[in-house]
Amino acid sequence: MNSEKKPPCFLDTRALPENFPTHKHEACFWERLGRAVASFGFLEEILSKAIFSFMATRPYQADEVQKAYDDWLPLLERIIADPLGNLIDTYGKSVRNHPQATINDKDLNDLLSDLRKASKIRNVLCHGSWQLPNSGGASVPFFINRQQEIFETAVDCQFLVDVQKHVAELSCHVINTVTQMGWQFPGSKGPGKPISVSAKDI
Repeated sequence: MNSEKKPPCFLDTRALPENFPTHKHEACFWERLGRAVASFGFLEEILSKAIFSFMATRPYQADEVQKAYDDWLPLLERIIADPLGNLIDTYGKSVRNHPQATINDKDLNDLLSDLRKASKIRNVLCHGSWQLPNSGGASVPFFINRQQEIFETAVDCQFLVDVQKHVAELSCHVINTVTQMGWQFPGSKGPGKPISVSAKDI
C-alpha cells in the first residue's frame, strides 16, 4: 500500500442540489411516504388508547385490586413510549385478559397478524435509506432487519398509497374492538359509554 500522504478532501456543501439527498425523487413520492409514516404514528396512538381501554374496563377480583393499582401507572408510562411491535403484543395480551372482550379468537389472531406484517413495512419506510428511483419512479430502500433479511421490493407512489390506506383500516379495526363492547373510544366523541377511571374503579 502506498504510504504517500494524501491531501484531505471535503464535500462542498454549498454546491449540493436543493433538497439533497432527496432531490432525485418526485415531490409526490415524499408526500405519500410522509402520509404513510404519519399513519403509523396514528396507529401507535390508537393501540395505546385501546390498551388503556381494555385495562380500564377490566373487572378485578378484590384480592387483585392492589396489584392492579400498583401496576397501573408504570404500564401506562411504558405504553406511551413503546415501539409499535411492543404495543401490538401488549394490545393482544390486554384483549385476551379482558373477560368481556367481544372479538373472537380467530378475528383477534388475524388482526394481530396483520398488525405485525404492517409493523415490518413501517420499519422499512421509517429507517430505510432511499436509493435512486428507476425510470418509473420506484425506489428500493436500503434496509436489512435483525434477521439479516434484505428488503428488495421497489416502492412507488401507489405502494405507499396502499400502505397508508391499509394502516388507516387497521387503526379502525383496533378502535372497533373497543367500541363493539359499548365503550366510547378514548379521545373521540363517538357513541358508547365514556371510560373514566379512579382508584376505586380498579
